[in-house]
Amino acid sequence: MEMQQVRYFLALSSTLNFTRAAEECNVTQPALTRAIKTLEDELGGELLRRERQHSHLTELGRRMLPLLQQCYDAATSAKSLAKAVQSSDVAPLNVTISNSVNIALLVSPFTELFRAYPGVHLKINRGSPTAVVEALKNGEVELAVAGPLGQAWDRLDTWPLFQEGIELVVNSDHPLARRNEADVALSQLAGEPVLSRIDWETSDELSRCLAAKGLTPRTAHEVETDHDLLALLEANAGVGFVSVTAPRTPNIRRLKLRDVDISRVVSVYAVAGRHRSPVATTLLNLLRSTDWSSFGVSEPV
Repeated sequence: MEMQQVRYFLALSSTLNFTRAAEECNVTQPALTRAIKTLEDELGGELLRRERQHSHLTELGRRMLPLLQQCYDAATSAKSLAKAVQSSDVAPLNVTISNSVNIALLVSPFTELFRAYPGVHLKINRGSPTAVVEALKNGEVELAVAGPLGQAWDRLDTWPLFQEGIELVVNSDHPLARRNEADVALSQLAGEPVLSRIDWETSDELSRCLAAKGLTPRTAHEVETDHDLLALLEANAGVGFVSVTAPRTPNIRRLKLRDVDISRVVSVYAVAGRHRSPVATTLLNLLRSTDWSSFGVSEPV
């Protein structure tokens, strides 16, 4: 099936007249008739019932019309997009952001990016640390924003953005929240059901710090994202840990940990030695130059 045949059929379905359809498509009527006949042979039946003044689409023609219209529109859009990309009117950029990074942090650099590249076509993927590294490895994305990825891959270029603390979060009706204290001792968490994060960049460091202080949390439930964790906390399912910049909800109380200081560094990552597009380089520079202090974080050590 050729797009030319589809275009001829769409014109014919609109006019229900071979002569007018040929004029609309700027071809001869015999050429249009042959193309329609070829299309009918490929689809296995008549598309138009020819009855002098009362020509009309057959059942097959009516069923095929929306599908072929969609096919033609998609092809036209693809052609327009390809032309725009070649002329730099559109600048595609794929970025992956860790599940544990609040996208609200990136509003300011994204705003500046859209101002610099009005035609940017941004595609944002979310994922675990493992998924972030795989997306970079496979060339699916040019940049990634995440917490510590450790030694996951030796070809990662890393630019630290900010350092943030880790806080305890509980439902506002939880006994720890009703104590009217800004912090809690680790001993107060003994026996508390703890919501665990699946494949969280800070999980290992948090476990080591808590174990060093003699606390082994009792895992109650497992979640992947801050939003899921907060949702379970809304149901008073236990206690949890989030970063300072994680989303906030009115029914959740945040508390400092009195006996331990746990923090993480959020960075932007790219693949060393791999070509970066101008729009990716612009976003990288914007992220590195952003002042993050308004979010309650500090310069990375």
